[in-house]
Amino acid sequence: MDDALLYEVALSLIPGVGDINAKQLLSYCGSAKAVFTSTRAKLKKIPGIGAKTIDAISSTRILLDAESQLYLAEKHQVELLFYTHKKYPSRLKQINDAPTLLYYKGNTDLNANKIISIVGTREASAYGKTITEEIVSGLSKHNPLIVSGLAYGIDITAHRSALKNGLPTVGVMASGANIIYPAVHRNTAHQMLENGGLLTEFRIGEKPEAHNFPMRNRIIAGMADAVIVVEAAAKGGALITAEIAYSYNKDLFAVPGNLQQKYSEGCNNLIKNLKANMLSRVADLEQIMGWDDADTKSTKGLNATQYKETDFNPDEWLVIRLLLANNKEMVMDELAWKSQFSISKIASLLLNLEFGGTVKSLPGKKYRLI
Repeated sequence: MDDALLYEVALSLIPGVGDINAKQLLSYCGSAKAVFTSTRAKLKKIPGIGAKTIDAISSTRILLDAESQLYLAEKHQVELLFYTHKKYPSRLKQINDAPTLLYYKGNTDLNANKIISIVGTREASAYGKTITEEIVSGLSKHNPLIVSGLAYGIDITAHRSALKNGLPTVGVMASGANIIYPAVHRNTAHQMLENGGLLTEFRIGEKPEAHNFPMRNRIIAGMADAVIVVEAAAKGGALITAEIAYSYNKDLFAVPGNLQQKYSEGCNNLIKNLKANMLSRVADLEQIMGWDDADTKSTKGLNATQYKETDFNPDEWLVIRLLLANNKEMVMDELAWKSQFSISKIASLLLNLEFGGTVKSLPGKKYRLI
């Protein structure tokens, strides 16, 4: 059994400790294992960590629960992705409340060059389904990873359209990785494992409770370069995802709809309130995202022909992606936090990139791409 992974899983299972406090513990202690081997006196000094949490950390039950999850993960062929693992979605890592641990089944790269999330109502009209199919087909030349929630309506149409066009597609679930919901989509989910996969933050065996769905929506929003809303009522899951994406400063797109249709109201309001770009054709997204040239590995809003992944080592490329995603200068401390690198390591990487003519240092320990 992987000792480090055991403690990483255990960290995600501590009762009353959310994702933010889990990272707080990780930051102060240095590793998941160190959280469980630290003295009570040291744990008491960590902001936000009280006596009940310390009691829970000290309980042997947490490690037993973690062992059970490791056993079930092996049984169901589920990969466990901890927050600091390289395979963990780097875009998702940039948000404050990113899950500490993800459960993944599949074979695609969760850090693909281009990732688009497509969401919408479960009560999709024929128009909404057709538009979704046209969007996915139009995007296929860019070979993006298509992300959605495996739900009825727009979600499942996006997944099936991706499969039809040979694109990888990932379904983010509100249940454990071994529970497909709704069950009627099981066949599609199994096809997705061959080119894409299933992703969740919920432990194996957990049922899709109502409160899980808004939580999974932040993953759909957080791991994408852009979020497209095809059809949505004034309230509902798709609008929750859209609002989360907006709060994360993701590029948000909405397909305009018939003013007399209930499931056009949400999209029309997003456009009216200037929260979403109007998407009437794929070219609208290509222009805003800087994806006009299908042969380049472009990244959000900038001409990435200057920056090719093969020219850099993985750590340098992560720094470049962070700078590209923010489309502005960033402070060294922010780069360290979002990359999960130490200050000394991020300083060394930035120095090498500066010597290589890729970044420029600015006053106030700020850096930007050249």
